[in-house]
Amino acid sequence: MRKEQIIVAIGAASGVVVMALSIWILTNTLPIPEITGSFEERIAFALHANVVAIIPFFIMLITVGNSRFLSEAIDPTRGAESSKMIIDGNVAENTLQQNFVFAIATLSLSTVVPLGYLQIIWACVIVFVVARLIFWLGYRINPLYRAPGMSATAYMNLGIILYLLYFLATK
Repeated sequence: MRKEQIIVAIGAASGVVVMALSIWILTNTLPIPEITGSFEERIAFALHANVVAIIPFFIMLITVGNSRFLSEAIDPTRGAESSKMIIDGNVAENTLQQNFVFAIATLSLSTVVPLGYLQIIWACVIVFVVARLIFWLGYRINPLYRAPGMSATAYMNLGIILYLLYFLATK
């Protein structure tokens, strides 16, 4: 493997390991929600948590908008974006994609996970927010360093989806 591939592979692997451990620790630390467990309460619980998960995306949009407003890139057809602005735009675009999958996955997960483990939704939200910020910071430092944040969110989403598919297959 090339040096760049090794950097990305190590970053991605560390992101997945830290994500999995963090979700496990948080799920076992956060309090069990005090709800009856009805379908409506579970969906509302996940929707409320997803409002927090969307905060990094909103901050990214503000950052891109302010950067454009304060520069020659105020007119996006000029092609006057700095490399920092391009990175911020890429991060915002990827975060929107990850948020879309995350929202659907956690809403679905909230309907099937045992009530005694519903706090996993908040555990996932906390990890999602931190991982998105790590993705952004890493990308800003060196695009190769975005791997831990990217892998943490992508593989968390995949893990939730696989759990849901397993649930559906064994139902």
